[in-house]
Amino acid sequence: MTDNSSKERSRRWRMVLGKESDPPDDAFPLEAEDKGRDDVLQALYDSNRQGGLGSSCPNVNRWLGDIRQYFSESNVKLMQRDALERLNLHEMLLQPETLEQVEPDIHLVATLLALKSVIPAKTKETARQVVRKVVEEVEKKIRQPMVEAVRGAFHRATRNNRPKPNEIDWNRTIKRNLKNFLPEQKAIIPEKLVGYGRRRSAMRDLILCVDQSGSMATSVVYSSLFASVLASIHSLRTNLVVFDTEVVDLSELLQDPVDTLFGAQLGGGTDINRAVAYCQSLIQRPQQTVMILITDLYEGGNANELLQRIARIVHSGVNLVCLLALNDEGAPSFDDHLSRALASLGVPAFACTPDHFPDLIAAAIDRKDLTQWAANHDLITHGDFHSQQNPS
Repeated sequence: MTDNSSKERSRRWRMVLGKESDPPDDAFPLEAEDKGRDDVLQALYDSNRQGGLGSSCPNVNRWLGDIRQYFSESNVKLMQRDALERLNLHEMLLQPETLEQVEPDIHLVATLLALKSVIPAKTKETARQVVRKVVEEVEKKIRQPMVEAVRGAFHRATRNNRPKPNEIDWNRTIKRNLKNFLPEQKAIIPEKLVGYGRRRSAMRDLILCVDQSGSMATSVVYSSLFASVLASIHSLRTNLVVFDTEVVDLSELLQDPVDTLFGAQLGGGTDINRAVAYCQSLIQRPQQTVMILITDLYEGGNANELLQRIARIVHSGVNLVCLLALNDEGAPSFDDHLSRALASLGVPAFACTPDHFPDLIAAAIDRKDLTQWAANHDLITHGDFHSQQNPS
């Protein structure tokens, strides 16, 4: 091994092990860039201060700038989340000038929503600006896939081969009948017509019932953003209901996703039965209703009554599915016993990523087998999880 490769290996180990690994004689000094990286890492991962960079350090703004200087965007976001957890840095978000420097993402939005009741007045507008920035970025990614998926589902649901003249889909009709083209007449004989049935003002009713307890924070954010997009589709009548031990209907706020998010109240207990009871009161056309229950199923209310209520909803014709999470984090902690009970009632329970959610809604509108749909998309169903007895 050459001296250079040995030195590089020692340097890497020093950066991994931290300052505590330094020899007494300081025989391995760090160069300037490594020293900068080491300082910001030490402040986060080697600090024993309970107040951390928040209340005890006046240079928090500089620290936020330093981590962006030395690390990639994805690493910056990871370190911000670690800082909140390890150093109790919630106060980091309570100063406007500090908040403006934080790299915004879904997790930051969830943190701001959780802190909204304690954020001082001077910071609230900055917080809303940060939330709006994330909302606009995420909405750009989800709007087109969601709208296309839902419209495609409606087209499939209403397509028929005996359309009235004003219901003919001429593009599809022409493609299907190209073999009947008569060159001498320059005409196509439409032997088979393709068309859409007459559309009603609300072809489907969609109810999103979302658990807003602390463990479901990012799911609440994604659910609210998707609900706002879905509410803009005229063929859907969309309701968004969030709950902990109380139930709040946010449907009237769906025109502005930021207002929707700030209408949520993250944290608290869980009474799923109470929320499902409210959603049951919203059901007017069971056969045309899709209900998405988003919860980890840790029921603090009456579980037996919940199952009886869900059985009645399913029996009435509502297409009901339970999402154990709607986020990018993968398998959640959840109540395995209750998820199996739902499955026995014909209600599939699985985690879903935001990328798959538009296709899930389309599949639900099409009344496809959602358990099979989840398997086809490699999504984890309730039986694939390791059961965890305590809620997160």
